[in-house]
Amino acid sequence: MRRWPIPLRWGWLMLVTITLVAALESAHLPAAILLGGMAAAVALAACDIELRVASPVLTVCQAVIGAMIAHSMPPGVWSEMAARWPLLLAGVMSVIIASYGAGWCLMRLKLLPGASALWGSSPGAASAMMFIAEAYGDDIRLVAFMLYLRVVLVALAAALVAHDWMPAGTAATVHTGTVSQLLQPCPWIAGLLTMVAALGSAWIGLRLRIPAGALLMPMGCCLLLQDLGWLHIAQPPLLLAVSYVLVGWSIGLRFTRQALAYAAKAIPGIVAASVALLAVCAGLAHWLTVAAGIDPVTAYLATSPGGADSVAIIAASNPKVDMAFVMAMQTARFLMVLLIGPSVARWLAGSRPHGGTSQPRIPEK
Repeated sequence: MRRWPIPLRWGWLMLVTITLVAALESAHLPAAILLGGMAAAVALAACDIELRVASPVLTVCQAVIGAMIAHSMPPGVWSEMAARWPLLLAGVMSVIIASYGAGWCLMRLKLLPGASALWGSSPGAASAMMFIAEAYGDDIRLVAFMLYLRVVLVALAAALVAHDWMPAGTAATVHTGTVSQLLQPCPWIAGLLTMVAALGSAWIGLRLRIPAGALLMPMGCCLLLQDLGWLHIAQPPLLLAVSYVLVGWSIGLRFTRQALAYAAKAIPGIVAASVALLAVCAGLAHWLTVAAGIDPVTAYLATSPGGADSVAIIAASNPKVDMAFVMAMQTARFLMVLLIGPSVARWLAGSRPHGGTSQPRIPEK
């Protein structure tokens, strides 16, 4: 397979990706397109098939995802945050402390090299934290592995909780997934303006050498323009799907057999830390129910550590859930993680931002 021509390698990668994404979508798993692309790329990389996603292409993908994240924060969330800020702040900080505490334990046990365990313990902002971790010199492969393994576990737990508390006689809304909606139309003027804002701010982020600037600058710029009413963020579903796949490929193609063996050894520790974090969040949800009178399902979904998109889908399937509170808590934690997450991770790891890294790493080859 290593001797295959380049076009044949890409074709085989596309075929495997489509198969895996379809399987994940049929199981209604979160981030199916990203995970399917990543898993397909890991499979080919493990067979020593060498491919790489070009840096300019990856920059465009990050800009697209940054605009998508901005679009997922509706203006109504801010009023909900302002009305319940003490409760939100207590809940958000509790989850963040528990998450980074679990990451610190994994780092001290040396289950993952360098500060990867700390970046991977981020309770939200998975896409952003991957690229920020790479900008600070840590291994994006293991960070992504840890983040998305926990996202799947959290989504499954949240789905079970929401299903068990579903009112009798209520039918759950089934998420059909992005694959079945790829050809939905997009207003071309709004879409064009969104791309101009995203790509322009990504270029500024790169020029200013902001860590993960190609993702964070478009997110901040589009969010500001959206809240000011100057931009209606619109993106073709097909463009988003392609961006997710390319990001998944860019991560998965960096895995080697050595990296996979290392990650496999870390699975028990990562699962144990994720289960412990879920237990802490369940306790926090119980406190919200008792102290503030929040509905139990609403409280649990609001405190779920990460996977805001999948939590939103699950919350929408249960009519008892206070959607505004859930998204306010998830959005507040997302913003808090972006603001203090990198500083907390570097402080706990005793590292500083730099171009290279002195952290232990799994070799590329």
